[in-house]
Formats: sequence, C-alpha cells, structure tokens
Amino acid sequence: MVVMEATENSTIDSENNSLLAGKPGKQEPEQALGKRLQEARRAAGLTQQELCQKAGLSYSTLAKIERGAIKAPSIFTIQSIAEAIHTSLDALIGREITPAPSRTKQVSSRGVRFVYFDINGCLVQFTREIFSKLAHEHNLPVDIVEELFWDNNDEINRGEKPIDELNALFSAKFNVDFDWMEYYLDTVQPIPGMLGLLEWVKQHYYVGLLTNIMPGFVEALQARGKIPPIEFDHIIDSSVVRAMKPESTIYEIAQREAGVAGSEILFVDDTRTNLVAAKKFEWHTIWFDSYRPEESIATVRQALEFTE
Repeated sequence: MVVMEATENSTIDSENNSLLAGKPGKQEPEQALGKRLQEARRAAGLTQQELCQKAGLSYSTLAKIERGAIKAPSIFTIQSIAEAIHTSLDALIGREITPAPSRTKQVSSRGVRFVYFDINGCLVQFTREIFSKLAHEHNLPVDIVEELFWDNNDEINRGEKPIDELNALFSAKFNVDFDWMEYYLDTVQPIPGMLGLLEWVKQHYYVGLLTNIMPGFVEALQARGKIPPIEFDHIIDSSVVRAMKPESTIYEIAQREAGVAGSEILFVDDTRTNLVAAKKFEWHTIWFDSYRPEESIATVRQALEFTE
C-alpha cells in the first residue's frame, strides 16, 4: 500500500495562495477542511481505518487532517480522500463553483430514470470455474475450496470480517502465502459488450453499481480496467453500507441514493433472488445471463428504449 503523507509542495493553498485561505472571523481553514472531511467520511459510512485503506493513507495523516493539525495538506492526498468517499475535491476544500449545465437524461418508455448493475456475473465473469482452477492448482477437492470461501464470504462482504482472515485460511490450507484479491483480479475477465452498453446507458440515464463485494474490490477492479471506466452516479458497495442483497436494507439505501421512485429504477443482476427482492420495491428488473451476454445486453437496451 502506498502511504501518502502531507508535503510542503503541491499543497492545497499553493494555487494563488488561497484555496484554503481563511476569512476574518471565520473558522481556521485547516480546521474547516478537517470538519468537512470528517462529516463526508461519516456520511459515507466509513471509519477512519476504512477510509485509510480505501484512499491509501496512513492513519496518522488522516487523523491529523481531521483535527486540523496539518496546515497545508497535499492536494493529492485530499483528492485521494475525495475519490474514496465519492465526493469532489471542491466539496472537501469548500470551494464554490458554478456548475456547468447538465445534459438532460432520458426517461424510458417504461418510466426508468436510473439503472443499477451488479458486478460479478454482469460486468465481470465470475463463475464456479474460479474455484475449480484454484483447487486444481493446489491439488485439493473443489468442494473444500468452495466451502472455505463461502463460509467467510458474507461476513467479509458486509465489512464485518477483514479479508486478511480469509487469506490466512487459504494460506494455511495451501501451505503458501495467498491473496484472494490478487487471485480474483488476475482471474476474472470483463464480459464482452458491457463497455459499450454502459457507455450508452451512461449517456442517456443515471447509472450505478449495486453489488455484494469485499472491501476495496470495486476500486481495485476499476484500477485494473476490469470495470468500464465510466463515472458511476452512485456505487452501493455492500462492504461500505454493511448490508447485502437480497436484504431489504441495501435496496432502501440504493433507492434513497438514486433519488427516484422505485418504479423509476431498473436493476440488472445475475441472481434471481436479488431480483425478486428488488421487485418488492417496485423496481424493474432484468436477469443477466453471463453465458449469453449478447442476449442480455439486447434485453437491457430494449427495456431502455425512449422516444427522442
């Protein structure tokens, strides 16, 4: 992990010496920054330790910034924090900007305004073969590998257990150091056609991710280019919100973040139980078949038809 520390160069107040400039009678700029950062972190549902992991920061650096103890924190550090909690640099430093006019999004013929996609089985191919491959490489029965994974998966996806515990269990079973995230990232592949689909959906609709996934995996998939490089409007990560599909809580969070009625959301997932749960909130749903992605992509496009 790269630890990013505050430096004297490339600091936030280096541009015109004023990005963090205080105003008479107002709170000191570094203290105001710390307060905004702390509020944004809590709004994202993250502890200081979790934010450090997501942003690649040392705990001492984040704690000092939140206390206002660093007078001129690195702009690169603040940008990393902003990206980790899905906000803007301008919002964290308190800079007021005039927003550019936004392109009007479409409403489909079925009334859809917002589209949520799952990741595993929709954006990347994640099947039982990954466990078969792993078992073969370590000369173990596949059911032992699968049991070890699934016995720990839910707790890790909810952010209740660190992935290090799973790595330790695999390492002990394989008699070699093992990193599940690295193995996963090396093995899964983007599903053909999804880049084009997501770019088209993003052009016309609000789009987000709604996924049961382990901590840090969304960012790692984006960094590796496994997920299409588009700017999602909202990412509902089970390990961050501490709830999983098909539990009602995660759908409630997703709908609140989308800011639309349930009948205005389309949800694309490869697990039918997750789709059944979404229907209880009046969402539109599409089952994605990762073995026949062309058919599923065509179904999504058809569901999102609109009148020019």
